[in-house]
Amino acid sequence: MSRISGLLALAALLLAAPLARAGEADVLKVEARPEGGAWRFDVTVAHADTGWDHYADRWEVLAPDGTVLGTRVLLHPHENEQPFTRSLGGVEVPAAVTRVTVRAHDSVHGLGGREVTVELER
Repeated sequence: MSRISGLLALAALLLAAPLARAGEADVLKVEARPEGGAWRFDVTVAHADTGWDHYADRWEVLAPDGTVLGTRVLLHPHENEQPFTRSLGGVEVPAAVTRVTVRAHDSVHGLGGREVTVELER
């Protein structure tokens, strides 16, 4: 590789870096508690939202078999509030399920960021 092509490749990587940093939405923390026969989940998500074109747009609570038990839709970007915590109540969790995983989704990458699994204390 010539020196010029090497410099061009480096420049391309540096210019793409801000987009790469936005990356996937990561779940940082999950608090789960029983609430009136169902469950309430308080979930903290981090994502470098850049506006309506790229933002964390939902998170999901999953049973161990992959069944989605609940979804919290995030209706707008959180560019100036990172990380952020949102809640979802009324999630029906079958009695046989003793742990759940929470994953987040963003409008560009979809799923794939950090997930958090929590044990449910009944």
